[in-house]
Amino acid sequence: MAAGGGWGIAGVTQRSRAVVDALRPQDGLYSLTERRPDGPLTRVVGTVTEVLHAADDGARLTELLASPDVTVVTLTVTEKGYRRDPATGGLDLTDPLVSGDLAQSDPVRDTLAGAPAAPATVVGQLAYGLRARLRSGGAPLSVVSCDNMAGNGAVVRRLVRDFLSATRWHERERLLEWTATAVAFPSTVVDRIVPATTEGDLRTAARALTLRDEGAVTAEPFTQWVLEDAFAADRPRWEAGGARFVTDVAPYQLTKLRLLNGSHSLIAYLGMAAGCETVADVMATGWGEDTVRAYCAEAAASLPPADGLDIPGYVDSLVRRFANPAMHHRIRQIAADGSLKIPERWLAPLRELRATGHDTPLLAAALAAWARATRDTPAEDPAAEQLRRAWDRPAPDALRTLLLLLGAEDLAEDTALVTAVHRELNSPTVPPL
Repeated sequence: MAAGGGWGIAGVTQRSRAVVDALRPQDGLYSLTERRPDGPLTRVVGTVTEVLHAADDGARLTELLASPDVTVVTLTVTEKGYRRDPATGGLDLTDPLVSGDLAQSDPVRDTLAGAPAAPATVVGQLAYGLRARLRSGGAPLSVVSCDNMAGNGAVVRRLVRDFLSATRWHERERLLEWTATAVAFPSTVVDRIVPATTEGDLRTAARALTLRDEGAVTAEPFTQWVLEDAFAADRPRWEAGGARFVTDVAPYQLTKLRLLNGSHSLIAYLGMAAGCETVADVMATGWGEDTVRAYCAEAAASLPPADGLDIPGYVDSLVRRFANPAMHHRIRQIAADGSLKIPERWLAPLRELRATGHDTPLLAAALAAWARATRDTPAEDPAAEQLRRAWDRPAPDALRTLLLLLGAEDLAEDTALVTAVHRELNSPTVPPL
């Protein structure tokens, strides 16, 4: 904002109304506290101009999406918010909320029922908003996913097109053609650890501000934002704040997904089994740092060559970031939604490495750690009940079922892999190094 005026953020929460309830009375102001090893640093953020709830304020959301004054939509809804089919990677048209949003596109139902209800899914909200935007003149728009998905821009483009193709709107074909030319979906990499805010964090912010901030956020000092330079309309000068615009984000994306996110998930599941509560607790053990480095060494062999990426330096930075004692990043937060996170963090490099003859003991141990967690200490997961039922079978069959639930039929049929995972399943919680 300081680099070029006129920009602000209309923040939209999808589920909980807690953010709306916290920020509206504060005029959208909130504090960010960096958890530094030498002590916290707190500042106030003033970029949020209004706060909406997607269901309660559906009409306002559609109005904003249709407005030519809005040129960028950013998304941070985590992997499960996109409601993808794990088998195809496309939109899960059988998802009840997706099918409910599509039902609203029936012209006959629309006529009989009056104005449709606010879409319940992010993809549905985008689709209805794009339809309204086309009707109001068709100004170009950039839709920017900031979630941990490989090729997140291409993923969201596909999901939106899947939704539009499944509607019964009269202008469906024209909408698809316009979206292909006037709406950009640049890919991004966002790298910053942001733990869930605790009551202790609220007290820390209050001491710095001398008032209570119900919307306080905490984060690590490190930050990286890499964006594909493929926008359809005007955008803020994010580069003035340190963002990097590149032609291809894939090397940065794969490095983050497979090294940072992949090792994060591994030490979370191992840490739960070892009785740890935070990432820093894991790194303070005798095996935490060695596990991160060994895992990264194995997974890094799956990364494509890229100019300007210093992988050994990146791994060193991960160890320092994970070991930051001020972070208090709870491992159960990282372990949540594993069935959605693991395919891109572990399964993609696993397939590539095994296809080229590489041994994968750490990735096998990682799958065993996750499988053991689904059996012994389940974390929050949209497939929690299916994961639990997998263990009604003997262990080898349970492991195959778990892999099928991850959309990995090929790996479920890989007898050598299943055997390796089974061997690790009841071994000590620390993987072989």
